[in-house]
Amino acid sequence: MSRFDHRKYRPAPRVPAFDRQWPDRDLVAAPTWVSEDLRDGNQALLEPMSVEQKQRFWHQIIKVGIKEVMVGFPSASQPDYDFVRWLIEEDQIPDDVTIAVLVQCREHLIERTFESLVGAKRAIVHLYNSTSTVQRERVFEMDRAGIVDIAVQGASWVKERAARYPDVDWRFEYTPESFSSTEIDFSLDICEAVMDVWQPTPDNKCILNLPTTVEVAGPHHHADQIDYFCQHISRRDSVIISVHTHNDRGGAVAAAELAMLAGAERVEGTLLGNGERTGNMDIVTLAMNLYSQGIDPELDLSRPDEIIQVVQECTGIPMHPRHPWVGEMVYTAFSGSHQDAIRKSLKKQQDDEPWQVAYLPIDPRDIGRDYQAVIRVNSQSGKGGMAFLLERDYGISLPRWMALELAPAVQAVSETVNGELSSARIRDVLVETFTQCAPLTLSGYRLDREASEHLTVSLDDNGQALRLSGQGNGVISAFMAAWQQHTGRSVSVVDYSEHALGEGSDAVAIAFVQLNVDGQRVSGMAEDGDTVGASLKAVLSALNRAGHEAVSTGLASEASALA
Repeated sequence: MSRFDHRKYRPAPRVPAFDRQWPDRDLVAAPTWVSEDLRDGNQALLEPMSVEQKQRFWHQIIKVGIKEVMVGFPSASQPDYDFVRWLIEEDQIPDDVTIAVLVQCREHLIERTFESLVGAKRAIVHLYNSTSTVQRERVFEMDRAGIVDIAVQGASWVKERAARYPDVDWRFEYTPESFSSTEIDFSLDICEAVMDVWQPTPDNKCILNLPTTVEVAGPHHHADQIDYFCQHISRRDSVIISVHTHNDRGGAVAAAELAMLAGAERVEGTLLGNGERTGNMDIVTLAMNLYSQGIDPELDLSRPDEIIQVVQECTGIPMHPRHPWVGEMVYTAFSGSHQDAIRKSLKKQQDDEPWQVAYLPIDPRDIGRDYQAVIRVNSQSGKGGMAFLLERDYGISLPRWMALELAPAVQAVSETVNGELSSARIRDVLVETFTQCAPLTLSGYRLDREASEHLTVSLDDNGQALRLSGQGNGVISAFMAAWQQHTGRSVSVVDYSEHALGEGSDAVAIAFVQLNVDGQRVSGMAEDGDTVGASLKAVLSALNRAGHEAVSTGLASEASALA
């Protein structure tokens, strides 16, 4: 017998027959979004985030526009406790944002949790205990009544402690943890028991969070669970139904989306889907799903590069290039027939009509991407070998993102000539496209590396001399600091690559940089006798390509101010 034996598994608990409503509904509005990045996402990391990293992540969550944020487990972790205190004592919580904290049904942990929240304007205390059959029988060795007693006691302690702090606007949330593997009748019973303690009203609702703690069935099954629960729970007008889906079967986003059809009003997840095992529901993906259907997600996802950078740097987890909606390659066509369809559709697309472009479900410009990355020439389209020829004949190793941007330019040139382009012509196209030496040129620079990188750079802007200085953890970082300080423009580095051309005394450096300038990606390149010079010139090329007028005007204004 094969050791891969499906007979050892059983399907998830069935939902009793009922008049399901969700298949006949359409989504019309965004849910209440809840970020779990700082709690569920953090506890899934090999190295949990430091307080400083949490602070940076917090600011990104707020910038996106999420109004409820699970900030940690302050009773179980000193860094979490310190982070909650930082939020409150440093007045970091906007008036329209509510923080949430998680706690088990244990008195001393509940006591510590409320201590961490002293001074907050409003807060959600999220109580949970496990309810599934396997948890009851094999972990706690209790019957249903014993598990209900744990929840009721925890709810009582929460209500009692909240009464001691009347200045805080408290909201209570309860999770029958492992809901996805719990019999639906027991989920209802234990939630009813908790509500009997809290006594929610239409004006003071409690939150019942119904998670796929482990995803054990298809998204339709979770929708049935939520639909049945919503139809059978009492005091429905006094309850907010929340979901928290995991991705064990790859269906976290779909399960949350169908759960919304079934009655869920609140969705917990993480930015880009980090979480235990295979991850949490990805807020960015679900929000973009709504957006692509003409529904306002009520989040600002127009600059995904910022989100990606913060998530990657704080979690250490790189994003897949084909991540839904925001991956590096999702708006790139390899097939010749796809390229042709996209090109023809774009030519016919009008600004005043609904988006109708083959193979592109949204306009990439909506999220700061551009059409340079839409068409990529490779062997499947008959114009392959571009990057190979540059490396073979000139030693130029193109980073992938630069190859994606160069391909349409090479394709445009190839369509004007008969036959293949030579490697020399491809190199010319590369330089002509991404090297732009005006209006900004580099006159000189001084770099002090004794502490951190301190850069002083001299620029020429159409004959006007300028001198900028900045500090960072690298040459480009220092220049970005100087640039933003003196111009006020929003500029960040998306990607960077440099290497030597040749060997020994004849070697020169070539640098490639991709910037996010006011929400738009723009790339530049340059060659120079040293890596610092090449790097700075590549950045200036990108800034020049971003727009002559905006660059020149910004620097001229700054020069006048300095004078």
